[in-house]
Amino acid sequence: MCATAAPWWKQSVVYQIYPQSFQDSNDDGIGDLRGIIQRLDYLKTLGVDVLWLNPIYESPLVDNGYDIADYQKINPMYGTMEDFRELLEKAHERGIRIVMDMVINHTSTEHRWFQESKKSKDNPYSDYYIWKDPKPDGSAPNNWGSTFGGPAWEYVPERNQYYLHCFAIEQADLNWESETVRQDIYDQLRFWLDLGVDGFRFDVISLISKDQSFPDNNGEYVYTKSYYAGCSNGPRVHEFLHELHEQVLDHYETITVGETPNTNSAQALLFTNPERKELDMVFQFEHMHLDYGKYGKFSLERVNLADLKENLSKWEHDLEQGWNSLYWNNHDQPRAVSRFGDENYPVESAKMLGTLLHGMKGTPYIYMGEELGLKNTVYDSLDEYQDIETRYFIENMKEAGENPEFIRQVVYNGSRDNARAPIPWNDQKPYYGFSNHKPWLNFSKETSANVETALANPQSVFYHYQKLIALRKQLPAMVDGTYTLLAADHPQVYAYRRSTSNQDLVILCSFAPEEIPFELDSKESRVNPAKARLVLSNLENSPHTLEGVHRLRPYEALIYCLDKEN
Repeated sequence: MCATAAPWWKQSVVYQIYPQSFQDSNDDGIGDLRGIIQRLDYLKTLGVDVLWLNPIYESPLVDNGYDIADYQKINPMYGTMEDFRELLEKAHERGIRIVMDMVINHTSTEHRWFQESKKSKDNPYSDYYIWKDPKPDGSAPNNWGSTFGGPAWEYVPERNQYYLHCFAIEQADLNWESETVRQDIYDQLRFWLDLGVDGFRFDVISLISKDQSFPDNNGEYVYTKSYYAGCSNGPRVHEFLHELHEQVLDHYETITVGETPNTNSAQALLFTNPERKELDMVFQFEHMHLDYGKYGKFSLERVNLADLKENLSKWEHDLEQGWNSLYWNNHDQPRAVSRFGDENYPVESAKMLGTLLHGMKGTPYIYMGEELGLKNTVYDSLDEYQDIETRYFIENMKEAGENPEFIRQVVYNGSRDNARAPIPWNDQKPYYGFSNHKPWLNFSKETSANVETALANPQSVFYHYQKLIALRKQLPAMVDGTYTLLAADHPQVYAYRRSTSNQDLVILCSFAPEEIPFELDSKESRVNPAKARLVLSNLENSPHTLEGVHRLRPYEALIYCLDKEN
């Protein structure tokens, strides 16, 4: 087993931290930077290479920090700049890099730039945002809609104009057409890179270039889709990102990932082909939309395995010359066990899902608590949900006359608060080692796992993830291997091969809640089953070679390796 020559971030595994909910160090009920410092050894034990921090900047927190009021200040509830410098230093001492979540499509309306911009049409910041005159009848410039409900335009009397906000009213979209704006943004990035930050996750980066004709969409504005026609993958998005790379990123050793809503695999290749010098990888959403219903992710639908195999395989092939981010959940998504796995088999299905994802080509992302197999959050009342998106959809569904039980279930299935509830560090109620104070967001009333118990159990999800992370550094095919879907028509098994000139991996993952017969066709797999040895299983007593696999137990996951003779 030899090391690969791939860039360091291709061999890495990223761990995402939602700071408010990770660890409270000062007992105010809010996670903070010193709390993260306290838990660095836990993350080192897990084996992750990079920490991605959700926004920690000064913010009114209308959208939990994705409304930045000052790019160069730490929100006091998280700590100080000195705390951040210490976090950076101590993470680096442990070989862990830090990625900042950077929101450069929009700012808070409390940002100084916007406060100046809204004063008049002729001040130095007048074109920092996207301002448009009303229609002759005084209405909004077009019918684009906001992600969080209602029109995407807000009127400001001082200018007798509307500004664009693709998200909340308090999140005004920046005008990337202005070179002055772009240079100011680049200065914010340099500030953090000069501090020693190792890269950025760029929020909704595919939205920075807008269709300058600002056309109406067909029909009225509706949930999250109407503004994409003019906002997503606009005419200058690649020009802007190439400029950002040339002027900023190319001068530092970084890792960059772009969140790219409404982006297909062909467009993603443009973002990530290294010859184009834009981004290292993207977050795409197609597999996140496979279970969408009338109210988007607030749905009773379950992902069909055939659709999942087709979608993930498409991205594996289409980004052969680019790079993808591999994820099941994050701060915007429900817990993977509840969504893609089985709550009746939380440990087995959590390990299976981790195996499936980490074996693929791309950089794996672990969202905090995923390594514990946490399930969605159970609340007694809808009033306990705090997320702005969830609150909007609850009211929307009530106004539509939906059954209360339907609303309760789809909110349980889809709310962003599922991922944002605090991490349980032990089993000590009421606050599970997170804090000695009531947290900003309630714990689930059915806490399913905790760190202390996981660390004490060699068969826990934590140690399975630890093994997956280690394998990525030991098996070249996990990083560089080509991808081939196997048993494509099997309704309950996701099987695939990763191959280099020197090594084959075969990954088998059962999505069945019962034992099922399964044998891999050796002609299809092109692997000698007698020589392919077991390197990882999520259950005990698995066959030592692929030749012995005739049945798969509920949610069983197996990785077999064959080193080829030269």
